[in-house]
Amino acid sequence: MLTDDTTVNATTEILIIGGGITGTSTAYFLTQAGHEVTVLERSELASEASGLNAGTLWQIGWGTSPNLSTTLSMGGLEIFKTIQSELGYDIEFRQSGALKAIQTEEQLDFLQKEVAHLKSQGYSLEILTTRDAQSIEPELSSTLSGCLYNPLGGSANPVKTTRAFASAAQQRGARILTNHEVSTIEYLDNGTYKIVTNKGIFQTKTLVIAAGPWCRSIGLMLGLHIPVFPVRGQMWSTGPIPTRLFHAIGAAESIHYWHNNPYSNMDTPLELTHRGNVRLTRHLYGRQTHDGEIIFGGDRQLSSSKTPEEAGIEVNRTHVIEIFPFLRQFPIKRTWAGLMPFTQDLKPIIGKIPQHENLYIVTGLSSSGFEQGPMSGKLLADCIHNGNPPPILSSADPTRQVTALVVDAD
Repeated sequence: MLTDDTTVNATTEILIIGGGITGTSTAYFLTQAGHEVTVLERSELASEASGLNAGTLWQIGWGTSPNLSTTLSMGGLEIFKTIQSELGYDIEFRQSGALKAIQTEEQLDFLQKEVAHLKSQGYSLEILTTRDAQSIEPELSSTLSGCLYNPLGGSANPVKTTRAFASAAQQRGARILTNHEVSTIEYLDNGTYKIVTNKGIFQTKTLVIAAGPWCRSIGLMLGLHIPVFPVRGQMWSTGPIPTRLFHAIGAAESIHYWHNNPYSNMDTPLELTHRGNVRLTRHLYGRQTHDGEIIFGGDRQLSSSKTPEEAGIEVNRTHVIEIFPFLRQFPIKRTWAGLMPFTQDLKPIIGKIPQHENLYIVTGLSSSGFEQGPMSGKLLADCIHNGNPPPILSSADPTRQVTALVVDAD
């Protein structure tokens, strides 16, 4: 049993559990507001989904009446620009635009209606003919029915971005501690939290849970049910090749399927590619990196395993080759997988957890954690600093989803 005298003791004003993009961005904005912050990461920074994702960005604009999703995405876009252009971190950000391949007439008909509606709401999207899409992405297959174009989209390096937030926070006094795995959390009578890790004991007045899909297990330490599901996304890459792709790339198949077949229950989030081990649809996203690798991925399967599944990788590669036939000649060089924090309705959980004093959470960004994580961190930092949540966070209020565990009287 760990005791205070066998470990290092440390106190901090605010302690954040999780060294991904939401945790490090929250730390950055809190230090910017003058707070003392410590971040605990159980492994290395960006070692989970924050560093394993494709780094694609799919912004569509603020719209005439911004909702939470567009606020997180567009606010994040401005933060990416600030990190690179003003703070001087090379995060390989480029606002190149993003394309989703349309492969059937049914998908085209669906997206034409969707785009018309979204444009009427002030968003920036276009349907391009295959010929016009090939003029900006020449390797696209001529068999496509067209492309959905997001001119505001782009990409950045997820590992460099997460580390940039951590570095910027450190420069303002934050302590970023890696390889500190939390084993227990105790809410003390004096209203503070005692956090025991494998390397020390920490005490804090304000605790922030930013542990992605592991928020559920962190919640159990505090007697809370945090309904976040681990969803495995998996990816593959070629070796470095000369530049052949110029945009963030996706496909319309999955969004068309999910629109026509919405399904979730208490144990299953929306917008998965599998139900159990049965494939429902193919999902696809990727890009060519600054170093020349072409990376793609897509599956969304309920799983706690971070081991890539070969059959799913091959389905994704086949899908990519349908859109970019030239990739048939480039073998897979490496594969990897990571776990994303999904909620049942895909709505994030950001704000104050009411069951304990000064307890906050940011999670549930589903597959949009890289795109929406920076602004989520800023809004949560504003909430902590000002004592009140920004109104835009009302739909992400933890009271909607986080509950106290029911203790069996027996």
